[in-house]
Amino acid sequence: MTAPLGLAALTVLDTAPLAHVDLAERHRFDTIGLRLLPAAPGTTAYPLHEDPVALDELVRRLADSPVEVFDLEIIRIGAGFDAEKYRSLLEAGARLGARAVLVGADDFDRARLTDSYASLAHLCAQYGMVASLEFMPWTAVPDAKSAVEVVSQADGPARSVLVDALHVDRSATTLDDLAAIPREWLHYAQMCDGSVPAPHGDAELIRHAREERLVPGTGGIDLAGIWATLPAGLPVSIELPNELLRRATGTTAWLDRLVATTRRVLGEVAGAVL
Repeated sequence: MTAPLGLAALTVLDTAPLAHVDLAERHRFDTIGLRLLPAAPGTTAYPLHEDPVALDELVRRLADSPVEVFDLEIIRIGAGFDAEKYRSLLEAGARLGARAVLVGADDFDRARLTDSYASLAHLCAQYGMVASLEFMPWTAVPDAKSAVEVVSQADGPARSVLVDALHVDRSATTLDDLAAIPREWLHYAQMCDGSVPAPHGDAELIRHAREERLVPGTGGIDLAGIWATLPAGLPVSIELPNELLRRATGTTAWLDRLVATTRRVLGEVAGAVL
């Protein structure tokens, strides 16, 4: 089974949504991810849910494209979280045909975080999307076990855990932990490689995640082991920000390389399973 490939928002974050669709078509991606809310204050995002004209234009563009929107970014759950504040984002996502919303956990009060996630998952289900909780080692959900603990307390079809290869490698997550995630909670996974050994300290972990990911096969992450553990055919989002390498290579050759190397990894895993 061939996995659909997505062009993640962070890989080409300087590219506005309409041009993002153009790039995806040109390089034969199946889906795209869009960042409507910033990952951190002052960083790039395209708030289509606040711009009806731009949203309408993108909806029309997608109607004539084989490319689909898969995921939206990023809803961060903090101490004062109120899921209702994100209804307009979810309404925009429904118009775009999005299937997932990426969720980050910033609230270290586990009981409150769990309740907030459950309320968000309930709201996402109303719009036909899943709430994909991404474990990241510097957040309140640092590994796969923690993500499962939080997601398991929610009800309904929107429960979801997002597996990012970089965070698997740089957290306490094992392949057995990945295998223990209920298959129905896995809706897509993010592909990249990374330097080994991993950097020390949250600041460097974050910088590498946002700026210095590596092309599949050029780092030291056990991508074959990770993807052999995940369901066959699971959609893959190539999340690989590295502006130094992108500029040195040129965007056209860079994206072609990312597609080719990701397909190679997935093909090797499929061949080993067969």
